[in-house]
Amino acid sequence: MASLPILTVLEQCRVSPPPATVDGRSLPLAFFDILFLPPTAAPVHQLFFYDFPLITKTHFIQTILPNLKHSLSLTLRHFFPFAGNLIVFPTLNQKPEIRYVDGDYVPVTFAECDLDFDDLTGNHPRDCEKFHHLIPLHLGEAVKVSDYVKIPIFSIQVTFFPNRGISIGMTNHHILGDASTTFCFMKAWTTVARYGTDESFLASGTLPVYDRVVNYPKLDETYLKRAKVETFNHKEYRLRSLSRPTDKVRATFVLARTTINRLKKQVSTDLPTLTYVSSFTVACGYIWSCIAGSRNDERELFTFAVDCRERLDPPIPADYFGNCVRGCRTMEKTSLLTGKEGFMAAVKLIGENLHKMLTDKDGILKGVDQLVGDLFAANGMPTTVVAVAGTPKLKLYDLDFGWGKPRKHEWISIDFSNSISVSSCKESNEDLEIGVVLSATEMEAFVRMFHDGLETYL
Repeated sequence: MASLPILTVLEQCRVSPPPATVDGRSLPLAFFDILFLPPTAAPVHQLFFYDFPLITKTHFIQTILPNLKHSLSLTLRHFFPFAGNLIVFPTLNQKPEIRYVDGDYVPVTFAECDLDFDDLTGNHPRDCEKFHHLIPLHLGEAVKVSDYVKIPIFSIQVTFFPNRGISIGMTNHHILGDASTTFCFMKAWTTVARYGTDESFLASGTLPVYDRVVNYPKLDETYLKRAKVETFNHKEYRLRSLSRPTDKVRATFVLARTTINRLKKQVSTDLPTLTYVSSFTVACGYIWSCIAGSRNDERELFTFAVDCRERLDPPIPADYFGNCVRGCRTMEKTSLLTGKEGFMAAVKLIGENLHKMLTDKDGILKGVDQLVGDLFAANGMPTTVVAVAGTPKLKLYDLDFGWGKPRKHEWISIDFSNSISVSSCKESNEDLEIGVVLSATEMEAFVRMFHDGLETYL
């Protein structure tokens, strides 16, 4: 009997909010969103795996599939931008917006896969290419409509692994929102799926806030000019895409609370004047130093997002829909980031830059309009960029469709730049789960340095 191909499509459908529940609505972009408007910005790919032992194709098609479509439809009633499209006008006088009109939808693919579920959900190095089969790689084509360009922004793929489990892969244009926004959407969808209605979700009082309370007209104008919206061409607008084949591998590393505390203690001993020492900065510093040691590069740029919601003046609601993050960046010569001294150097750089951003008397938005090129001009071009996806503040392992907590979550987007992800662990929110993508050769060196380095702090 011939074996299955890696992926077999079972159904492709379009899921919209229930009829007559969402009138035509639009959401103008704020400067936080416009930052991700150019096609050079990578889309966001993430993937959830769920154990579902002994699940059959019949049960998947007859029970799971209809429930997911129904619950998604009910959820879109409250999260209409996920079913909408990005609308870009060729003028600086009219902001781009996310617009929903009757008939808009989320494209959903249901598929069957014969890859090894246990291998995919492990922590050991695994080929990145395997995961690309489980997410929507493309969002669809931009089209010209009247006097604007319409761009798809969200897509889902649900994959069935016979007798093992289910994966849910999502791809979104970054203008749709940051990690906090997509988490709120997933929290709503999983709640509706568990209970069969949206009543429990509505009772929780966590409806998204669509008011554009982020209001900085000068920054809007600055970022629209940089995006060059007047030259947008629907035939040429293409978001970055993951390529195959690739020699990249991804692995997951867990830093237990006891290990993090030992690292923090060592930092406090070696850098007693460092004001900002957190679990996040210590973990990122350690991982950055190990990455630097695994590569033969000259200069490294490290960057991560800081949620601005509660840090703006006045603060904005935690359920604000959209992007509300700014980047914190630091750069150093690779030679200064290796070894035990390299760990301390990395933590010091990250901690000092973050502390400066959070405590600046002019507020967290100071310098937000500065071009990244200005940093490079002052410090030299980096040969490696390490970006952080995710945040430990979001409890991704609490997202339960009714099948139990996820077995594994992966930020597939980190494949774009061989970067990292940081999340809280399934077993304990006090532990950190670090996803790392490197070439196979670099990963061998990284694994060795990661474990050898921790032994010095036992």
